[in-house]
Amino acid sequence: MEEIVSNFFEPLPLGKLTLPNRLVMAPMTRSRARDGVQTPLAAEYYAQRAGAGLIITEGTQPCVIGQGYIDTPGVHTPEQVEAWRRVTDAVHERQGRIFVQVMHSGRIGHPSLYPDGALPLAPSAVASGGRMYTPEGMLDHPTPRAMELEDIARAVEDHIAAAKCAMDAGFDGVELHGANGYLIHQFLADNTNLRTDAYGGSVDNRIRFAVEVARAVSDAIGPERVGIRLSPGNTANGIEERDPATLYRALIRALAPLNLAYVHLMEFGGRDVTKLIREEWPGVLILNPHATGEEAAVTPEAAEAVLEEGLCDAVSIGSLWLANPDLPERIKAGGPFNSPDPETFYGGDHRGYTDYPTLDG
Repeated sequence: MEEIVSNFFEPLPLGKLTLPNRLVMAPMTRSRARDGVQTPLAAEYYAQRAGAGLIITEGTQPCVIGQGYIDTPGVHTPEQVEAWRRVTDAVHERQGRIFVQVMHSGRIGHPSLYPDGALPLAPSAVASGGRMYTPEGMLDHPTPRAMELEDIARAVEDHIAAAKCAMDAGFDGVELHGANGYLIHQFLADNTNLRTDAYGGSVDNRIRFAVEVARAVSDAIGPERVGIRLSPGNTANGIEERDPATLYRALIRALAPLNLAYVHLMEFGGRDVTKLIREEWPGVLILNPHATGEEAAVTPEAAEAVLEEGLCDAVSIGSLWLANPDLPERIKAGGPFNSPDPETFYGGDHRGYTDYPTLDG
């Protein structure tokens, strides 16, 4: 195969960092943490992929009630910080750069995940209609408890505390998860936010929580260390948005004065909205391209096309990074590429995690 030489490999300023390439490792849940604490195997996994322009970790809960799945890591206790420090040290030893994705799952949770058996929290008491794997097997998501104003204020504080913990753990920054049907997205969406107070109803009210979290975390650790992930029109986890263009134009305009490090866009068949955000957002835009809304893995060809079109400044790639820890080298060489094994995506040991071969063997 022909060697590929493209603007994948042009440096990119991002906050106070300079990314050596524009290939971003997308956040991907791996469900291998134990009691919310990363294992030493995670340090090897992320260090193997330190050639990425930027690594964004799997979704990481900022508090106990923010957990949405079993065996996901947290970043809110000293033990979790110490475990993540092993990861960041390993990545930095290989000259990599790594942000932690802070993910409060909101209604996508279950009492079995929480020591006190509490209901998950959400903007409104609307169940997702989905199910989740628990130690007791597959169970329905319950109807969450609608957040009181003090719960909302506490959630903002939890994001601040998690961001500070991330700095203590040695991360280069944090990505706020405002996509895929989790808490921030639940405030944005029409069908999950039925509130009649200052956090619901109008577009300006529905974007309020997202902006408050982004501003508070930026104030705490510096905006150059903060990104946010968004997914306009994404129906994941029971989300419905009637008018993504109006909603996300307002959100991007409200976020722009904060001077965040980047917006990370999970595209879901809304190329028009992608172009709108590209026009409105003055900073770095990272795109996970899915022009048709299909769930097919992002290929190097698709990634190169959106970069060349100028739709974004960097491209995030998911499952190809799982199977190809040396993905930039493989792209430069034109392949070949290892195929990811879906059977080992979630849970398990080193198999399908740290044992994929590199080109040099």
